[in-house]
Amino acid sequence: MANTLQAQQPGKEKFSLFITTEGMKKRINDIVGSDKGQDFITSIISAVNANPQLATCNNTTIVSAALVGQSLGLSPSPFMGQFYLVPFNDSKNNRIVATFQIGYKGYIAMAMKSGVYKDLDVMEIREGELLGRDKETGKYLFSFIENEDERAKAKVIGYMAYFELLNGFRKSIYWSKEKMEKHAEEYSQGYRSDKKKGTAYTFWSKDFNAMAFKTMLRQLISKWGIMSTTLEKAYVNDMSVVKEDGTNEYVDNDFEEDFEPVNPNVEQPEVKPTPKVEKSPLKDEDNPYVKKVEPSKPEEVADLFSSLLDNE
Repeated sequence: MANTLQAQQPGKEKFSLFITTEGMKKRINDIVGSDKGQDFITSIISAVNANPQLATCNNTTIVSAALVGQSLGLSPSPFMGQFYLVPFNDSKNNRIVATFQIGYKGYIAMAMKSGVYKDLDVMEIREGELLGRDKETGKYLFSFIENEDERAKAKVIGYMAYFELLNGFRKSIYWSKEKMEKHAEEYSQGYRSDKKKGTAYTFWSKDFNAMAFKTMLRQLISKWGIMSTTLEKAYVNDMSVVKEDGTNEYVDNDFEEDFEPVNPNVEQPEVKPTPKVEKSPLKDEDNPYVKKVEPSKPEEVADLFSSLLDNE
């Protein structure tokens, strides 16, 4: 497994030059709008400069992954934690690709923007806070430690996520730490490899709580919440490389053989089977609160790739 790479691959055009050519700027303006084009270009250059490993990635995969985030209304700033551009070695195609990964804060931001949710949050549950279940409803009961300093010292025993819709419907779920650990090992080949080899390449290894938060939100929203078209698009594109034909390739498909993290010091995405979107019984068109956002069509992404390849 290659853990170190040169800051710039031989023969690869520097990303800041690639994205600031007149032809590329025009294409980006056509996609995101002339009023947003320069901000998009500046933010992506900043993201690449902040992570030298991204500079080794295929330029078209950087732009396509960033455009997915932009189309979802998410900030590319790693400090915001809404989505990340994460480099992976694609040994099958002998290149390094940028994958699109949503942070748990990105899911919260998109859900709240949909106009459906009154409240949505996720948190860790500390030792002494789980009281058991209500005898009639079976719902979990909690009593949170009020002193933040004392709470921070208590052991994490599980995770809880909840939402409340504007129509008053509420739902919460709870997973024990053990259940989350089993989930991570089952759906993340990279995490299993980390555990076996004692490495820390994946997000699960580097920030288990953040990945647990994201998992809880995905479980909660996809099974019991309202999936707007924006959330559905995010769910499908998460942790993928957008291919030339506009389809998605997930980094876990052939993890051991074809994809690997490029550096142990760079956060890496969760790897899991191709997700299946579980829609709420209430469809978007029946919900007056959901903002209608048309997802990108495969042919549109394919056209974008054609134009990007012409510019390389």
